[in-house]
Amino acid sequence: MITAEQLKETVERVAQLGRYLDIDAKKIQLEEEQLRTQAPGFWDDQKRAEEQMKRVKGLEKWIEGFKEVKLLCDELATAFDFYKEDLVTEEEIDDAYARTLEAIEALELKNMLRQEEDAMDCVLKINSGAGGTESQDWASMLMRMYMRYAEAQGYKVSISNLQDGEEAGIKTVTMEIEGDSAYGYLKSENGVHRLVRVSPYNAQGKRMTSFASVFVTPLVDDTIEVFVDPSKISWDLFRSGGAGGQNVNKVETGVRLRYQYKDPDTGEEEEILIENTESRKQLENRENAMRLLRSQLYDRALQKKKAAQAKIEAGKKKIEWGSQIRSYVFDDRRVKDHRTGHQTSDVGGVMDGKIDGFIKAYLMEFSESAGQD
Repeated sequence: MITAEQLKETVERVAQLGRYLDIDAKKIQLEEEQLRTQAPGFWDDQKRAEEQMKRVKGLEKWIEGFKEVKLLCDELATAFDFYKEDLVTEEEIDDAYARTLEAIEALELKNMLRQEEDAMDCVLKINSGAGGTESQDWASMLMRMYMRYAEAQGYKVSISNLQDGEEAGIKTVTMEIEGDSAYGYLKSENGVHRLVRVSPYNAQGKRMTSFASVFVTPLVDDTIEVFVDPSKISWDLFRSGGAGGQNVNKVETGVRLRYQYKDPDTGEEEEILIENTESRKQLENRENAMRLLRSQLYDRALQKKKAAQAKIEAGKKKIEWGSQIRSYVFDDRRVKDHRTGHQTSDVGGVMDGKIDGFIKAYLMEFSESAGQD
C-alpha cells in the first residue's frame, strides 16, 4: 500500500512533467496548426500538406499522452481517498499506482528524444561476423528480435536487402523501420552484439562465441536537405534471386549503388556500397537505394556533430558506436549491456523483442550527452 507521501510525490511529478512539456503552449500551437489545415487549397501541395499533418499529429500525441498520465494520477488520488472510506482495497490502490508510474515513465522516456533526428524512421542493418554458420544464425536471430520489437511498437518493417547464409541464417539484412520515434529508440542498438551459447552447429557441443554488428541510421525523407554529388555515383545491375534477393527474376531488377565519398574534413575517400532488391521494378529499387544513400550521408554528418559535442563535454561518458555493446549468454540465462550495466535473466523474452529495458537504460544514461546542442 502506498503512503500519502508517495501519492504527493506522484502528483507533483505529473505537475512538473506538464510544466516541462509546456502542455498549455502545445494546446495553443495545436489550434494554430489545425487552422492551417483548413486553408483553401491545402492539399494542392501534397508533400507540404503531409508535413503539416505530421506536425498536427505530433502535437496531438504529446497532449493525449499527458492527458492519459493526468487522468491516471487523478484516479489514483481518488482511489486513495476512497480507501479511507473502505470503498477500495490496498491491492486496487497499488495497481493504480503501478499503472500511473508506468505511464509517467513512458512519457518521460519519450521526452528524452529531443534531437531532430530522434523523431525519424530508421534504417537498421545487421551484418554477421566471422564464424560462418554460427554467426550467420546469430544475425538471423537478431533480425527476428528487432522485427518482434517493431511489431510490439506498431512499427512498419520492410526489408530492402537480404542475403541468406550458405547453410543457415543470414549474411546481411537491411530493414527500414517506420513509426513514431523509431530512430530515437533504436539508436541504442548501434554496435556489436555478442552471443555465447552451446552451438547446435558444433558436433562436439562446445560453447561458442559469435558476433554480429548492428548499424542504425535515421531514414531521411524529402524534407531533409542532404547533398549528393551525382558525379560520384555509379550503378551496377543484377538479377534479384537466390541468396541476394527476395524474389527470382529473369531480368536485372536488383541495383547496386556505388558512391565515392570524400570526407570534407580529412579528405579521406571511401566507397559507399548499397544494394537494393526490394521491388520487382528497377526504377523503384534505384529510388530506394538513393534514399538509403541520403540516409547514410545524413548519419555521417550527424556522427561528426556528436563527436564534436563529445569533445566539448569532457568528463562525460562517451558512446563508442563501433564497440561491443551487449552480451547474450544463453547458458547462464543472462543478457547484459556493457554501456549501462543493465541486465536481465529473461533471455527468451529479449529474443522475442522485449528490449525496452535496455533502451530505457541507454536513454537515461546517454540522452544528455548524445548530441545535445
